[in-house]
Amino acid sequence: MKKGDKVFKPIDQEEKELMESIERDEWQPVSNLEEEKEKAVAAARNTLKKDKRINLRLTQKDYYQIQIRAIEEGIPYQTLISSLVHKYLNGTLTPTA
Repeated sequence: MKKGDKVFKPIDQEEKELMESIERDEWQPVSNLEEEKEKAVAAARNTLKKDKRINLRLTQKDYYQIQIRAIEEGIPYQTLISSLVHKYLNGTLTPTA
């Protein structure tokens, strides 16, 4: 494999079901596309809007480890903490090896 070659992961069950649904022509265009787009954009904005602040006390060791992990991920440490909380609440937080 050369540098720059794309590596494709196998599709998961949800993606497989979506593809099968599309192939069965179960998807139909909407008559009010612009209105539906506006609703989707508004929902996305409301979902991503961070409007609550919290104070959190951590051990110094945990704080430094979070900062290190955030640097490795290339994101601010507060964004990393927010992402961890979000993933935990949605049941998508998976342990790493």
